[in-house]
Amino acid sequence: MSISRRKFIAQVGTGLVAPLILGATNKSGSKKPVLGSGEHTYEVTHDWGELPANIQYGNTHGVCEDSQGHIYIHHTVYATSEKPDSMVVFDHEGKFVKSWGKEFRGGAHGLYIRKEGSAEFLHLCDIQRGLVVKKTLDGEEVFTLGYPKESEPYSKPGPDGKPLKYSPTNLAVAPNGDIYVGDGYGSSYIIQYNSKGEYVRTFGGPGKESGQLSCPHGIILDTRGPEPVLNVADRSNKRIQRFTLEGKSIDFLYGTNAPCHFNIYKNGDMVVPDLFARVTLMDRNNYIIANLGDDSSSDYMATRKLTRDHFKPGKFVCPHGACFDHAGNIFVVEWVEVGRVSKLRKVA
Repeated sequence: MSISRRKFIAQVGTGLVAPLILGATNKSGSKKPVLGSGEHTYEVTHDWGELPANIQYGNTHGVCEDSQGHIYIHHTVYATSEKPDSMVVFDHEGKFVKSWGKEFRGGAHGLYIRKEGSAEFLHLCDIQRGLVVKKTLDGEEVFTLGYPKESEPYSKPGPDGKPLKYSPTNLAVAPNGDIYVGDGYGSSYIIQYNSKGEYVRTFGGPGKESGQLSCPHGIILDTRGPEPVLNVADRSNKRIQRFTLEGKSIDFLYGTNAPCHFNIYKNGDMVVPDLFARVTLMDRNNYIIANLGDDSSSDYMATRKLTRDHFKPGKFVCPHGACFDHAGNIFVVEWVEVGRVSKLRKVA
């Protein structure tokens, strides 16, 4: 069930979007910010995780959890960082486990984890080198997908006589192993490959009409309905567009200002990091539950370039990635120059 623009406005008017609660004291007596209400109440810990002194975050772009409860953070690495590793791994308590991925420094972006049999694999997007890379949890490469020269739009020169720009921002994987890559920072197409990395089709392309996209920044396979569909964060069009697995546009979901990506919890709730200073929760029918940490009226684009002491507790600056963990807590990473990882611990 999708939500129209009119239905979204009606939700806001009737109070169905949950209020924001800041500065509340929880049962333990802490004074950490608390967001949300009712069954969607979260205690916030900013700057979560014991980052080693020799690693400094750059922009924190991707986050996911493996089956052991380890949290993976993909970041661009700060210019003065002693160690160049772009992937940092923590246990569920925030203790450092390992790091790797120096080759993604400067280009680290999309991050997706998938279990295949008894093994788990990470898929990473590099916006600087224009690559999609599949790796083991220890960083060993399985395969790499480069420039999609088999795709018709990319097989010929653009209006300027040069190849179309290609800068993949995120990807999704279907049950049969097909890979869908969103060229968010390039030419706004989605490129589909089979499980062997062989080209299948291209759809989307720049524009505002149904089936067209403008910065397809994030993409996820949504299996909550009777048929699996692709949710695409059509960011510059300020909407979520849904597609069939064959690339046919279905409809739009409104209510997000700059959706970046998605993650879906086992109860059907979906978290959508919104670059314009908030994190949106939707239920399994795509109705908005809450906009958490909303600071969209601030000058967040200036704040994102500043140091952490300028960030407001309980408020987001530029959320870029988010995921649920196995217990329903939410991890949020932000597009800020010094990086920021926040844990939203579910308290109700």
